[in-house]
Amino acid sequence: MIRAFVLASTIAVLGASGVAHATVKIDEQAPEFTLTDSNGTAHALSDFRGKTVVLEWTNAECPFVVKHYGPGNMQRQQAAATESGSIWLTINSGAPGKQGHVDGAGANAIIAETSGKQTAYLLDSDGKVGRIYGAKTTPHMYVIDGEGLLRYIGAIDSNPSGDPADIADAKQYVELALADLATGRPVATPLTQPYGCSVKY
Repeated sequence: MIRAFVLASTIAVLGASGVAHATVKIDEQAPEFTLTDSNGTAHALSDFRGKTVVLEWTNAECPFVVKHYGPGNMQRQQAAATESGSIWLTINSGAPGKQGHVDGAGANAIIAETSGKQTAYLLDSDGKVGRIYGAKTTPHMYVIDGEGLLRYIGAIDSNPSGDPADIADAKQYVELALADLATGRPVATPLTQPYGCSVKY
């Protein structure tokens, strides 16, 4: 029953999301924003100019997010990215009263429970930043280079299922994009179709 629900959710979100982004485009400047993190500290995207930045839209109640946090795939990628000098910003655009919405204390509880390795967990409860970026799913991933240009938009990996067993055989698009940027190569796969639960604006 759960597997059937997850599969149905995947099909619904993939059909609705597509790969077109009306507000942001590959190789163009990432829109500036300022959001407050789970500890009450404000972070502007421009604070991180000169560093590669990963944006990860999240909802801890989404089974597709659980797929990657449960076995530690997301945390492993967060740790590898931050240890190499990149910035990893987890963003929650869930509106108050909607599934997955959290305040700062709730976000910190999730970080503690999952052993999250992100640089910061940012709160976007009015959905302004999510809408600017066209974030449609959780997870929905963006990679921004040190010059502030968007170099990757899309899925965390190539296997749009809710089954953690599928992670091992999937292409990890964010990792591959970061590796390309680290060696000065163009990102080989800059745009993919995101999959997951809809962002609960």
